[in-house]
Amino acid sequence: MVADRAKREKPMSSATQPSTDAAAVAPLPQPIADAATYQARHIGWEVADGVGTITLNRPERKNPLTFESYAELRDLFRALGAARRGVRAVVITGAGGNFCSGGDVHEIIGPLVALQRAGDMDALLRFTRMTGDVVKAMRACPQPLIAAVDGVCAGAGAILAMAGDMRLGTARSRTAFLFVRVGLAGADMGACAILPRIIGHGRASELLFTGRALAGDEALAWGFFNRVVPPEALAAAARGLADEIAAGPGFAHAMTKTCLAQEWNMGIEAAIEAEAQAQAICMQTEDFARAYHAFAARQKPVFAGN
Repeated sequence: MVADRAKREKPMSSATQPSTDAAAVAPLPQPIADAATYQARHIGWEVADGVGTITLNRPERKNPLTFESYAELRDLFRALGAARRGVRAVVITGAGGNFCSGGDVHEIIGPLVALQRAGDMDALLRFTRMTGDVVKAMRACPQPLIAAVDGVCAGAGAILAMAGDMRLGTARSRTAFLFVRVGLAGADMGACAILPRIIGHGRASELLFTGRALAGDEALAWGFFNRVVPPEALAAAARGLADEIAAGPGFAHAMTKTCLAQEWNMGIEAAIEAEAQAQAICMQTEDFARAYHAFAARQKPVFAGN
């Protein structure tokens, strides 16, 4: 196992010291009391009418990630679990015509190479576990997540898009899981588990082994994108889909997301039983009664998420 190998790995010479504090590669979690009112420091975050929007906002560098922005994404997605009523759907996008260029070469890759030279396997593992925690938090938060992808979507940026529940893109977008291009495995942040479930094993293998870019129209044909829209229409399309979801039964949406994740590892009979229990729980909600009474009155139901 990879973890076993990490434990057996012997340190290299300590003559070369890392150019960064090893603890800085994986900032400790900072609990967020209220995700709906949180003032983000390293990413853009706003909530309006039940829709949260995360904007990766370093457009001059095509929105790369830093140690701090990884940690803030992790902490924000974790906090969303307690904000289901106030935040009912989330859009993640990038500023300036690009989604995300992955880990910042100077602020992440350089320090990681310094840690590698120093033989600090523990620090490297702290970092890779932290990045994986971002995806775990995205999958665990109850809100449906919509990735709005334009331009460059590379490396960890491609992972963020992959980890969303739905993806809207543009024809000019280029999605690349390019870890192999920098001497790393395609196995990063859950890519080998999640990507094949979206586009199939063979296509996922091609992208992870070659690191080639997936153009927008090809991403649509392969099922990576739910739809492709013109760049100038992307923000509105993502917001429209998020608004539609936010207007729905929030508790039931969270249940659907949970079942979609948990049933990956279930047989059909177990999945049917799990969904029987999930639906019976949803039938106890006020939203279920609201829908019935609205239908009987020939009105559109107004859901409250309870």
